Amino acid sequence: MGKGNYEGKENASQRFMRATGRLRAIFGPANRSSLVHDMTEENRRLLAQREAETQQWETVTRPDGSTYVVPRNPEDKSLR
Repeated sequence: MGKGNYEGKENASQRFMRATGRLRAIFGPANRSSLVHDMTEENRRLLAQREAETQQWETVTRPDGSTYVVPRNPEDKSLR
């Protein structure tokens, strides 16, 4: 299980993951940046745009519990 078409051989991506897994075991995780920082103006604009895009949709729940997304106003094509 986990092998490709060739029995017993790893492809390049599998070898890469195995090698970097060993490196992570030695050096730790790759990203150690702080999560606490001020938002840039560009990030604020992107966040406002994403929030506006999500406002045009609503989630509908079926009686069986499954959900799907539909447009709030089907005539509004401004953000699509």
